[in-house]
Amino acid sequence: MAQLSSNLLYIAFVLYLVATFFFAGSIKDKRAQAEKGQNRWAFIAIWVTLAGFISQLGYFIARWAASGHAPVSNLFEFTTFFGMMLVGAFIIIYFIYKTPVLGVFTLPVAVLVIAYASMFPREISPLIPALQSDWLHIHVTTAAAGEAILAISFAAGLIYLLKSVDQSRSSKSTFWLEATMFALVTTLGFVLVATIFSMMDYKADFTYIDKNETEAKITYSIPALIGPHEGKLLTQDRIEPLVKVPAIINAKKLNTVIWSFFGGIVLYGIIRLILRKRISAKLQPLVKNVNLDLVDEIGYRSVLIGFPIFTLGALIFAMIWAQMAWTRFWGWDPKEVWALITWLFYAAFLHLRMSRGWHGEKSAWLAMIGFVIIMFNLIAVNLVIAGLHSYA
Repeated sequence: MAQLSSNLLYIAFVLYLVATFFFAGSIKDKRAQAEKGQNRWAFIAIWVTLAGFISQLGYFIARWAASGHAPVSNLFEFTTFFGMMLVGAFIIIYFIYKTPVLGVFTLPVAVLVIAYASMFPREISPLIPALQSDWLHIHVTTAAAGEAILAISFAAGLIYLLKSVDQSRSSKSTFWLEATMFALVTTLGFVLVATIFSMMDYKADFTYIDKNETEAKITYSIPALIGPHEGKLLTQDRIEPLVKVPAIINAKKLNTVIWSFFGGIVLYGIIRLILRKRISAKLQPLVKNVNLDLVDEIGYRSVLIGFPIFTLGALIFAMIWAQMAWTRFWGWDPKEVWALITWLFYAAFLHLRMSRGWHGEKSAWLAMIGFVIIMFNLIAVNLVIAGLHSYA
């Protein structure tokens, strides 16, 4: 079953890539207007997307059967589930609004999320005692679904800004829009870096002192620029770390983030040399026929639906489980704090939208910032900061 689940996830990944190209083809099809209904390319694209979603759902069920619990207990499982929910949310919104261009920007994000997840350990392991609860299924899946729906507003906001921002001159808007492109490229850079060192079978073992002041052992699969607390390198012919960090920081995962950043810089530089212009400027022709009011409505509706689901999963259900597991509703764990920050931000988004009239470009920028917060919670908090949720 474990091999079946891996094969189904790979099939879903390929189908999402294929669907992205068909959605792009639907925009180039001048014989049909996207606002009047889907053309042949879009029709094929959405059904390929559905096939990919069914395949990924099959992966989820097969892995659940193999492990005996909902496959959302580690970073690989949670992130792939997040990607699946992102595609599921897109499919629902597509059938409501029939906007093919949304697929051009949503599916690549899902593909990057799945590729990112695949770089982490994929072995099926028993649940630790803290996770042996039905609330694992309820809290984590609901929180991921809420975040995925909120992420649709990012895709809509990105489309809005690509069309509305003047790319012919440099400005703060063009800078931050291009910074978003760089962040997406950085994710791809991490995938490439991890793949290269995996093919080289790179391993470096360290002993170190963990946050409980006990000696432990850790293996790096990428050269250690950042070393563990009081770490000692055991493997010969491997580079010594440049810096060692306190036990409160997960050195191995911080090292991964830094390599991702460097990989992103190199990859972004190569892309810019090939394109000879900003990535955002190169993408602008894809959105030239977009109805801005429609895209703005999609972004707003995504937040309107995703916010209450996220509230249930990330706050209410989480606090109930925390009370059962740790006898307290709230403990200021880093993951809890950033879930609260995410909730407060989207609450402010809705307030500004409904009470202050922040529509259009302002709303799009808020959606972009919200997605950055979600990704920081998913990546930086999980990878770098040690806490009760470090098992992820």
